[in-house]
Amino acid sequence: MKVLKFGGTSVGSSERMKEVAKLILSNEKQIIVLSAMSGTTNSLVQIAQLLYSKKNDEANKLITQLQENYSDVVKNLYTKTEFVQEGNELITSHFDYMRSFTQDIFTAHEERAILAQGELISSALFQLYLEEQKIKSVLLPALNFMRIDTNGEPDNYYIKENLSRELNNYPEENLFVTQGYICRNLYGEIDNLKRGGSDYTASLIGAALNAEEIQIWTDISGFHNNDPRYVENTHPIERLSFDEAAELAYFGAKILHPSSVLPAKLANVPVRLKNTMKPEDPGTLISGNSIGEGIKAVAAKDGITVIKIKSGRMFLAYGFLRKVFEVFERFKTPIDMITTSEVAVSVTIDNTKCLKEITEELSQYGSVEIDSNQTIICVVGENLIERKGIIDKVLESLKHFNIRMISYGGSKHNISILVNSKDKREALNSLNEIFST
Repeated sequence: MKVLKFGGTSVGSSERMKEVAKLILSNEKQIIVLSAMSGTTNSLVQIAQLLYSKKNDEANKLITQLQENYSDVVKNLYTKTEFVQEGNELITSHFDYMRSFTQDIFTAHEERAILAQGELISSALFQLYLEEQKIKSVLLPALNFMRIDTNGEPDNYYIKENLSRELNNYPEENLFVTQGYICRNLYGEIDNLKRGGSDYTASLIGAALNAEEIQIWTDISGFHNNDPRYVENTHPIERLSFDEAAELAYFGAKILHPSSVLPAKLANVPVRLKNTMKPEDPGTLISGNSIGEGIKAVAAKDGITVIKIKSGRMFLAYGFLRKVFEVFERFKTPIDMITTSEVAVSVTIDNTKCLKEITEELSQYGSVEIDSNQTIICVVGENLIERKGIIDKVLESLKHFNIRMISYGGSKHNISILVNSKDKREALNSLNEIFST
């Protein structure tokens, strides 16, 4: 069994859906995980925000506009009259369901139900297209087997048991279509794996089935050695280890959702990143084995805020760091980097939702300084801390920049450097020169 995930751009139009259908033609057993069509989730978020604000007329207009867009997709996707009719009936049912939320008080539960419609529509339209093309397939509802617990974490046992039960209902079938991103929570309500969760869905499915391979299809030919949006002449990386890929994904490489690496790593299921626009490209293979030494790639994570707590009471005071970390724990705010001295500790966060409350609580332990508009640049490779001269080359290439923080040694695969966001482009290009020396 292989698990193939196709992102929003891969199914972003009727033409792209037709191309995806060509890519999956195989006698192998496959589960196809689909995202919502590109732009849909953003529109659904906007609709939900309007409903929260009780701007129901505006929400209705946006729902109608989105339905018209999908009507065009239906018209261009199918050729036979009966399938065009069925496609229109399908989208009408979904958009009528959305309109039903404009009649009453809007809640968080209803918001999650609206956000799920993108994946439900794209997967249903795609499976209907396969049916028109006489390609045997089964639409496998993710809401029947994907579930999260009270902490928002996947219930792996439930997923494995219920997915296996669903598949056992179709022992003769080889091709299954399901939705990424969406799931149910412990109370049976529609929920989700947060933005980018379709990658996570594919990884969880692949791990549950001990799949031969998980394939993530996007519009990029795998991980690049640097960010092609800011650096010229980058190239895809042929092989990465799970640990290297996790570092790159977490620290800014948008091609893969950070959470999706761990399930595959634990089950030792290789992940292959492919490009739907250039399917002939080899892409990147992620597995338990790493090939090559030294620096392999650089990524950058924007939107970083530094919080510095300075206190004379910190000197030799055991328990100080515990108290600081408990503040972030209470407000469910993860920390990316940390540096300490005898009188101060600095941490970085990328979620500033509770920044005011965090700052107020930390103030009881000392003076607090906030620096925003920072970027973490992550240098990734195999056993970097054991490679003599690597850190020297990295710091030499960045000697003209004001480095705010450095994390070296916490991970053997990663050197993290914090710089002002205005210096990001130039810093990435300066580091890129390492690859040519």
